[in-house]
Amino acid sequence: MATFLYRMGRLAFRRRWYVALVWAAVLAAVGLGALKAPGAADEEFSMPGIESQKAFDLMEQRFPGATADGATARVVFVAPSGEKVTATDNKKAVEKAVTELADGSQVATAVDPFQAKAVSSDGTTAYATVTYKVKASDLAETDKTHLEKVLGEARDSGLTVEVGGNALSDTGGAGGSAEVIGIAIAAVVLLVTFGSLAAAGLPLLTAIIGVGVSMATILALSDALGLSTTTGTLAMMLGLAVGIDYALFVVSRYREERARGRTPQEATGLAVGTAGSAVVFAGLTVVIALAGLTVVGIPMLTKMGLAAAGAVVVAVLIALTLVPALLGFWPDAVLRRRARKSGSVEAGTEDNGGARWARFVLRRPLPVLLLGVVGLGALALPVTDLQLGMPGDEAKSTSTTERRAYDDLAKGFGPGFNGPLTIVVDAKGADAKAAAATISKEIGATKGVVSVSAARFNEAGDTAVFSVVPSTAPTDEKTKDLVTTIRGERPGVESETAATFEVTGTTALNIDISEKVQASLVPYLVVVVGLAIVLLLLVFRSLLVPLKAAFGFLLSVLASLGMVVMVFQQGHGAGLLGVEQTGPIMSLMPIFLVGIVFGLAMDYEVFLVSRMREAYVHGETPGQAVTSGFRHSARVVVAAALIMIAVFSGFIGESDSMIKMIGFGLAFAVLVDAFVVRMAIVPAVLALLGDKAWWLPKWLDRIMPRVDVEGEALSRRPEPDSEPSSPADLEVART
Repeated sequence: MATFLYRMGRLAFRRRWYVALVWAAVLAAVGLGALKAPGAADEEFSMPGIESQKAFDLMEQRFPGATADGATARVVFVAPSGEKVTATDNKKAVEKAVTELADGSQVATAVDPFQAKAVSSDGTTAYATVTYKVKASDLAETDKTHLEKVLGEARDSGLTVEVGGNALSDTGGAGGSAEVIGIAIAAVVLLVTFGSLAAAGLPLLTAIIGVGVSMATILALSDALGLSTTTGTLAMMLGLAVGIDYALFVVSRYREERARGRTPQEATGLAVGTAGSAVVFAGLTVVIALAGLTVVGIPMLTKMGLAAAGAVVVAVLIALTLVPALLGFWPDAVLRRRARKSGSVEAGTEDNGGARWARFVLRRPLPVLLLGVVGLGALALPVTDLQLGMPGDEAKSTSTTERRAYDDLAKGFGPGFNGPLTIVVDAKGADAKAAAATISKEIGATKGVVSVSAARFNEAGDTAVFSVVPSTAPTDEKTKDLVTTIRGERPGVESETAATFEVTGTTALNIDISEKVQASLVPYLVVVVGLAIVLLLLVFRSLLVPLKAAFGFLLSVLASLGMVVMVFQQGHGAGLLGVEQTGPIMSLMPIFLVGIVFGLAMDYEVFLVSRMREAYVHGETPGQAVTSGFRHSARVVVAAALIMIAVFSGFIGESDSMIKMIGFGLAFAVLVDAFVVRMAIVPAVLALLGDKAWWLPKWLDRIMPRVDVEGEALSRRPEPDSEPSSPADLEVART
């Protein structure tokens, strides 16, 4: 591996014009393809195998006039203080508004609250549900403008009018500001780390090129492969982060080899042969983690994972080819200013901060290990109180009309009103009206049910849909128990009516998703961690180092998930992050955290420990190898971690609570993994293990292929001919 990459690095250095032109052609080709390809569609969220999804599919099949996931607007009318909405003037204003709302070109239904008995018991609040024939993303601006105009006229009558649902919601994700902030901070970190504008700019440039190639490819293939507009979100975030990191490690090793007196071409070859080997295996661990998302069984998540894995592969290829080519164009530009002015490259100090820290840990390995493990264990304790769900309007800012509508409905109708259950009655081959009436009566008598709406039938008359309002909030555990109870009544109803029913709706869907994600988490961990341990066995040729790496990763994930629970669910310090309402943790958060953090954690593990392995293979004692690894890698690992933290922290400033949660969780996970696990626990464990850390059973050593990540073969090779092969190379070598 090291020898092959060494030759690749030298070849890219010599043929830099060809390499640069190839990447330019690739970028142009995929860019042109993206421009000519049909626009990406908004993918419908689906979760095969759960009851809620089956009910949605049945609704789409039996009610072709309006999709099950069509846009909705729940318009809430609140009478002025001391009045009731049933008063003559107020009632007329509400009825007029509902009539006008029904005139929208894409409106399927607009239900009058007085006919549907959608008036609170105290008469102060009423609501009208407007359903559309299309999804929120396809809702025409004319219909949105019409909705807002009608609401404004109703407000002019003296009523307080708010609107929930997704008809007017901002469907955009995190904006570009987060990426801009991350890139800006990354540039500062790189500049401080390298002391050179060129050295700081090169990783940024190559990372941006890699993201450009990846995103253009995703857009070009979106129509052919059924990719959505959200597929590239994870690819952009990770492609940028790992693209900077991988180029950072290659450039850092190049500067180190130049400090040892190597010519630019030789230094490039050695950098790609050693650091490049680590990049390959680090990239493979990230790809494994992302491709492993297929285990969860969510099509959207699978596509996001595979697209992001492709972006990581592009980042690896750029680090191995384009980075050495750019070093060939400007071999001295990435060096420190003092080195460029003096014409000589000074060797790095033997006693830098990384080496001093390593010696500190080596003197006190047991206290450092215990402090790190106990500290992360304490942070992980809140995980025992983890509640998964999908935060809704209750988690939004009170400045939004959706949140105000949520609060008004909860005040007027009770906490469970914002999370109604949808019952889909499949009465094919039976008396639909009688079956719907029986099922409605049975469910209405269930403890925890406040009300049941009138049934709505399809044109064929074989399917009915009605809503059930629980007495508890959507995220309450009692609501989950109610869904289970209602579903438990199905066998008796089926035998009585010859019809069946399924429970769906946003609340039931979130419950089903949470249960499926929880069930998928352990298999996902087993697959990802198991494959990564095998990969790390090949890299380090050690049995204990991969196990230690996996244990450290689990500590990082549990500690970061514990902090997420502490802030976003329990509310400790929530105000500092602008979180106005605590609640359950987003269902997909553990999966995102495990997948992304695992890949990044293994990055740091490979980059840091591979230098220790390299030193150990070249004859240093275990303690000296740990110190050498920190001397050469600690600074760049810290820089890489700070860049990751900067990229992820940019999302904490977003207004959406779920984006805040993802940004905070990932930033904190990188923080503890890089600075506690890799910088403290890893050297402490290696110090306690000594030579045993690098032990491998002889039978396993014989059957395992040798990949030579540490570049042992390069140290045994004869010195290459230092005479450049062209006048251009001669000029470079003289610089």
